[in-house]
Amino acid sequence: MRYPAGIVTASYFPLKVPNAPTIGTASVVSGTSVSVTFTAPSNVGGGAITSYVATARKTSDGTTVSGTGASSPITISGLTSGAAYTVTVAAVNAFGAGPSSAASSSVTPQEQQLWVWGRNNIGQLGLNNITSYSSPKQVGAVTTWNKIGALGSSNGVGFAIRSNNSLWALGGWNQFGQLAVGNDTNYSSPKQIGSLTNWREISGSGTSAFGLKTDGTLWAWGYNGNGDLGINSTYSQSSPVQIGALTTWAKISKSTSLGHFLAITTSGTLYAWGANANGQLGLGDTTRRSSPVQVGALTTWLSVACGGYHTLAITTSGTLWAWGKNNNGQLGLGNPTYYSSPKQIGALTNWAFVSGGNQFSVAVKTDGTLWTWGTGQALGLGTLSSYSSPKQVGALTNWRMAAAGITNTCLAIKTDGTLWSWGDNSQGQLGLGNTTSYSSPKQVGALTTWLDVVNTYSVYAIKTS
Repeated sequence: MRYPAGIVTASYFPLKVPNAPTIGTASVVSGTSVSVTFTAPSNVGGGAITSYVATARKTSDGTTVSGTGASSPITISGLTSGAAYTVTVAAVNAFGAGPSSAASSSVTPQEQQLWVWGRNNIGQLGLNNITSYSSPKQVGAVTTWNKIGALGSSNGVGFAIRSNNSLWALGGWNQFGQLAVGNDTNYSSPKQIGSLTNWREISGSGTSAFGLKTDGTLWAWGYNGNGDLGINSTYSQSSPVQIGALTTWAKISKSTSLGHFLAITTSGTLYAWGANANGQLGLGDTTRRSSPVQVGALTTWLSVACGGYHTLAITTSGTLWAWGKNNNGQLGLGNPTYYSSPKQIGALTNWAFVSGGNQFSVAVKTDGTLWTWGTGQALGLGTLSSYSSPKQVGALTNWRMAAAGITNTCLAIKTDGTLWSWGDNSQGQLGLGNTTSYSSPKQVGALTTWLDVVNTYSVYAIKTS
């Protein structure tokens, strides 16, 4: 068909390159790598998408680093530790790369090192020896450590999770399979537990270990002679075994008890199992449990900490509760009476963090103040006096978290990233280069990059490089 002169016609040609993907989230997966999620564009242009290009742009100077992949997520490596980045994603087909997505929220990769000190009689520090240390020592050269945990026995075991969610036993006593490597051989250097990369949290109780996965399942291994693992049997396990069938476990206790354990579900309910001679399970009796039993009917539990033979927990409203053994006033209730069900400590609603040691407790309020109670040596108050109600440690308001220990040792991190310690130091667990005990806080070195610390007879800590 011919058109008269001067008539302009238009033809429709489909878009050749794809539309922009929809950006998701960017998150750190190692010290110098980030992972970005995204949704494929609905319009793929003139041909199927063959790949995606993710680009990380440094906020400070605009320099970029890219990574490619066939689908979401994509990992970008080679970034600068400590620098902020935003990430965009573009789709590619036979005609080329399409427009970039919107930028992600800012993300800052950080190299995170694992440091240890204290008792090391069976290689629990993961340093490939059995030498104890009174000052921090780095575990290898890996800079992708993310989470830490430990068992509370004197012949301990340390655990750590890397930023790719793989789980590692650092070393230590393995008579009951508590290293979870399928045998009862002791090790003094890190061993990966299986090949899965879906571990989220790790903790322990005596010679039993508990791990929380990203799918909300809860797993246990190690000593189980008294039903400690919560798997309704008395057989010890040298590999992880799932506790029940629930996929709604959200948080596990971070303190290291001597035989009991508690965990919280996504609905805010609290469950307990294990030893209960002192009422530490909070179930109104002193009967041991070999599988999880709900503590009361509250659905507002936010966090839980197992002391040696007592338990502490914080609700979503900021109230603090305690139960179990109380011979040194470690429940903070103003008396030495044992309780087998939760009792509120005072009426305040500004508690943010709590940890339990063998015979003492430590907590941080939302205003950054630090509080302790129980046996005197570990309270950091400058005396050896014991107290049965919370006492403020100094007047500072920049405390972020604290870790009470089985040996009446305490370590704490301030908001400025400095690390402090006090209490029993017979194993060098204060990290001060000696074995002298102190009754008030002493700074561990001069670094300002400490992120987390776990305290038993041995100490495990994570810091940025």
